[in-house]
Amino acid sequence: MAKLKIKKGDNVVVLTGRDKGKTGTVLKTLPSDNRVIVQGVNIAKRHQRQTAQDRGGIIEKEVSIHVSNVAHVDPKGGKATRVGFKTLDDGKKVRVARRSGEVID
Repeated sequence: MAKLKIKKGDNVVVLTGRDKGKTGTVLKTLPSDNRVIVQGVNIAKRHQRQTAQDRGGIIEKEVSIHVSNVAHVDPKGGKATRVGFKTLDDGKKVRVARRSGEVID
């Protein structure tokens, strides 16, 4: 299982596919499959049976997308960037945007 550099709550931009250029927040990560679910991206229609909690009908929900097809949004410029790691003076390991050098978290 690979370690993902993208976490839940990160802002990402889609690099390829029919949703190319869209940005959204990561709702869930699936590290065993190397996939992420991004809010408002890769929408699919599902036919759902009525239950006691939910109404039936055709609902739209986000489907997972491969982690290689998304990139982190640079906090400074707003463009896609790669993610690196850096150790601060106090010994804390943080994620860093490669494009601008800004600390992500």
